[in-house]
Amino acid sequence: MSVVLASGSPQRSEILRKLGVEFEVVVSGVDELSGGDPEFEVLENARLKARAVDRDGMVIACDTDVVFDGKALGKPADAAEARGYLDRMSGREHTVLSGLVVLVDGEERSGLDRTTVAFKQLSEAEKQRYVEFGEWQGRSGGYAIQTLGSTLVERLEGSVSNVVGLPVGLLIELAPELFGQD
Repeated sequence: MSVVLASGSPQRSEILRKLGVEFEVVVSGVDELSGGDPEFEVLENARLKARAVDRDGMVIACDTDVVFDGKALGKPADAAEARGYLDRMSGREHTVLSGLVVLVDGEERSGLDRTTVAFKQLSEAEKQRYVEFGEWQGRSGGYAIQTLGSTLVERLEGSVSNVVGLPVGLLIELAPELFGQD
């Protein structure tokens, strides 16, 4: 069965490659929803991406965002906004929320995954170093847990792969045939 990843995210591609999945990347180019209910938005954005590249075989689409104080943060526009995210999240918890949609020959399977992340109390030097490092660019919530961003985290409850951008446990549940299960 052919598999398409409806995402240009290098992190999602890397996760699928490490899982041994052969796939093609097709970026959907859809305009994503924002400003409303985060659960609805991540699932609907994933659905829009999947439907935009609907093909025979399997299409995998995911949308991930950081939810803080009930609102999706999105990606910071610049270094000042990234610094503001760190100031707000320092010493506090937030939720990483992903909507995952798998189309198998047009039939939709979908679900949500949530991970709670607690940032440690960050010093001014830690915040400055992280912003200068530039890893915040293009990242929901302004951080990436897989590299220097891991130093911001005090604890995590849930799926690490969800925070990276593709919830593997949910993917296995929605698409067991990818992993030789039925």
